[in-house]
Amino acid sequence: MRAAGVTLLIDVRQRRGVRGPRYAWANSKRLQEALAEAGVNYRHEPQLAPTPELRQSLQSAYARRGIGQRSRQELSPEYIERFQAEILDAADLDSVVATLPAEGQAVLMCLEAEPQACHRSLVAERLADRYGLKVTHLRPPARRSARAHG
Repeated sequence: MRAAGVTLLIDVRQRRGVRGPRYAWANSKRLQEALAEAGVNYRHEPQLAPTPELRQSLQSAYARRGIGQRSRQELSPEYIERFQAEILDAADLDSVVATLPAEGQAVLMCLEAEPQACHRSLVAERLADRYGLKVTHLRPPARRSARAHG
């Protein structure tokens, strides 16, 4: 995020409390403290998060296909259609865009590693289409194995 010039993180999760050590950094309080230390502003936009019912429908659809939540690589066409109709069509995107930073970049944050497997890609696409914003998907650097040599 630092290399990309991020000055605002927009959290598009509904639930910001995450269980387990793998995602402890993403708990709202810890995340906001770390961002403040890095000089990055934080904003929560729950209007851009899927409802519990919508999340459950996605999980059920993938469970029927034997795909776990963390291993999916894309969103189903049904989920995309529902998210656009139920969430994005109702969202006040003008207010989101009005508060984007004049200096630096904003990022959308959720927890799925692959953008195409997360609703944030749908939010980013809508913002790009409607407001002409440029979208770049940031990914963490590839992890090197302990045996890899530089």
